[in-house]
Amino acid sequence: MIDEVRLDLPVRAALPSLRAALDEHGTAVLVAPPGTGKTTLVPLALAGQVGGRVLVAEPRRVAVRAAAARMASLLGEKVGDRVGYAIRGERKPGSRVEVVTTGLLVARLQHDPELAGVDAVVLDECHERHLDTDLALAFTVDARVLRPDLRLLATSATAAADRLADALDGPVVTAPDPLHDVAVVWSPPPRPVPPPQGMRVEPALLDHVAATTRRALAEHDGDALVFLPGRREIDDVARRLSGVDAEVLPLHGGLSSAAQDVVLAGSVRGDLLAPDVSGGPRPTPRRVVLTTSIAETSLTVPGVRIVVDAGLSRQPWTDHARGLDALVTVLASRSSATQRAGRAGREAPGVAYRCWSEAEHAHRDRDDDPEVAHADLAAFALALARWGTPDAGGLALLDAPPPPAFDAARATLRGLGLVHDRATEHADRGSITSRGRAVAGVGVHPRLGRALLDGADAVGARLTAEVVALLATGGPGRSDDLEDRLRAARSGDDPGWRAEVRRLDRALREAHTRQATSGARLPDVTLATGAATVVALAYPDRLARARGADSREFLTTGGTGVELGRESGLRGQEWLAVADAARGPGDRVARVRLAVPIDEDLARTAAAHLHTDDEVVDWEDGDVVVERRERLGAIVLARRPIPKPTARALAPAVRKGLEQEGLGLLHWTDAATSLRQRLAFLHTALGAPWPAVDDASLLARADEWLDLSRVRRRADLARLTPPLTALLPWPEASRFDELAPTHVTTPDGRRVRVDYADPEKPTVALKLQHAFGWERAPELAGVPVVVHLLSPAGRPAAVTADLASFWGEGYRQVRADLRGRYPKHAWPEDPRRP
Repeated sequence: MIDEVRLDLPVRAALPSLRAALDEHGTAVLVAPPGTGKTTLVPLALAGQVGGRVLVAEPRRVAVRAAAARMASLLGEKVGDRVGYAIRGERKPGSRVEVVTTGLLVARLQHDPELAGVDAVVLDECHERHLDTDLALAFTVDARVLRPDLRLLATSATAAADRLADALDGPVVTAPDPLHDVAVVWSPPPRPVPPPQGMRVEPALLDHVAATTRRALAEHDGDALVFLPGRREIDDVARRLSGVDAEVLPLHGGLSSAAQDVVLAGSVRGDLLAPDVSGGPRPTPRRVVLTTSIAETSLTVPGVRIVVDAGLSRQPWTDHARGLDALVTVLASRSSATQRAGRAGREAPGVAYRCWSEAEHAHRDRDDDPEVAHADLAAFALALARWGTPDAGGLALLDAPPPPAFDAARATLRGLGLVHDRATEHADRGSITSRGRAVAGVGVHPRLGRALLDGADAVGARLTAEVVALLATGGPGRSDDLEDRLRAARSGDDPGWRAEVRRLDRALREAHTRQATSGARLPDVTLATGAATVVALAYPDRLARARGADSREFLTTGGTGVELGRESGLRGQEWLAVADAARGPGDRVARVRLAVPIDEDLARTAAAHLHTDDEVVDWEDGDVVVERRERLGAIVLARRPIPKPTARALAPAVRKGLEQEGLGLLHWTDAATSLRQRLAFLHTALGAPWPAVDDASLLARADEWLDLSRVRRRADLARLTPPLTALLPWPEASRFDELAPTHVTTPDGRRVRVDYADPEKPTVALKLQHAFGWERAPELAGVPVVVHLLSPAGRPAAVTADLASFWGEGYRQVRADLRGRYPKHAWPEDPRRP
């Protein structure tokens, strides 16, 4: 088929080496920068080499349609002849080459691990490291055990292909770099802009991106491609570019297929793009295409000579501890910036304006993290279980899933009943259940798949499909009220939402089993009740109750604190079913982004597996709690006191309080404190058998010295004097007062108290005259006492642990200083004599 294409692109030079590598090894890695033709010419060449069908997998739906259209046009055909494509909910099969998403390839491999009828697989843009890309690679490598004749080619736009080659056990073939020169212009904002937090991007940065775009259009010819993190920023920058002498067009995955085709075909028709983002469509010689990272590598936007890069990306991120997942805005890596800049040099020399400084660029990450490092892994784990490798053992995964995230994902699947919770005679622990297979076949997140199948029986198939489609796509508008969003979707023209509703409706009709969780079908289900039911089925751990009347703050069944925005229309609700919440850096609680009111009865039904009614004897909020507590997860529904708890039942709670707050809860008299300090001194000076008496050591031996039988509450502890004498070792206890006396006697017969606050240095404080006659400081347990010598007025005069040296040297200066002020006191020349 390649012989029919006259277009000469640089990858042609690599085709002979590529054919030889595939003939010899069956696998290979092709490293080819953007613009080489790897996405279009290589599949056509492979189709001619293998003589059969070639399956090409792209990480993005936009790229799937664009690649198929480009290959068909090169052959002078329409899509669906020899070249076709398939994305979720849409398919035009081709007889020789079919382009699919990596997610769809994974699904086909699950259905048919041998890929019957397919002779070669091309995994394009493997460097992007999406979860589906990693799974498609691992599963296809595994499939070659069954199909050694299956050719497998992985392509990458970056030179770091060694790990890919190791996974495929094949050689690396490199195509020449066709890029024209691209000049880089460093264009940081005039004033520092705070980094992104969560989804938020500073308006000042968007102002600067728009200003830089205007500057670039004034300084250079050609169309401009502006990289922004998401759809909201695209809309915001489009408004800022109002009036610019160019047609401003968006390009992102949420556009209709027709609108995407307009941009990728180089057309200036704006009538297919809605809403009007540039003050009305008017054909002009120039275009400004505002895009997300979908245009970074696998798409060609014709006419582009200018790139303006905001320097930001969006990536999925999951807070596994709180069960929250979201998209977050991050700084684009250096390799990502290089790919973006290359867009300006696909057809001719170009220029790339980077909205940050060269110094900042040097400190950015070299590469983007793989999605497996920070994303929700529930769908990933379900795919592994369906493949028969729930622990991922033996698969050619480029990166193993992080254990905490993987464990959390598998726990989620067990909670949904999608994998076996324990080993049985017929199944291993973690293997997929029949319910899991049904959910996996739906093609949405496992939580949403569970809600789709169970919700259809509870509230009806159509409403369930609508709500799940909204949860999957986000739907139109920015309201945090799911009902508002659903009404807007029904009355509007959101092609992505409507297509997803149709696909999910078909999936429900094709499902062979229905598993209702709420009993019989609810009669006359309202929109609110139906939406709440579906959200509750998907996220039972996000059912939330207000912390107080008219409070913006809620506590979820999963134990996470969430709050509504100040202007939210959901304020005043007692219960919410939260579909989406995000907790940004430094935020005390997560902000609710999408929720629907739910009543308590429905919440109890949807989260019945979280319902408990237990006796609670614990230390909470600084005191002993003894009650029967009904809970829905972390939410306390009712409390009832338990009369007359036994001391044995209370003891663990009291001990917990002591461990959390320390032994300061007890009544430490001066005598008890002194005894503890003396024991600490002896343990330091002599060691065993004298016991350690720090908090941790005392708590470890609490049963030996502390009687908690009469403690019912915190106040009882405050009246309990620690009886530490029980810890005195025998027979050594008989020498306790000798080794660590409370007082020492001076030469003139006075008793001076010994201070043991520092267990390494016992001290005494006395007037200097009372120490006359001591040749050296007294020793306790072999440790010299530190002597604080005071003036006749009681003011510090000297401190020493070597009294003999002090008498010989320091005393003369002290005597000279004080004798004149205190002439009535004795100041002998040799104080060692009484």
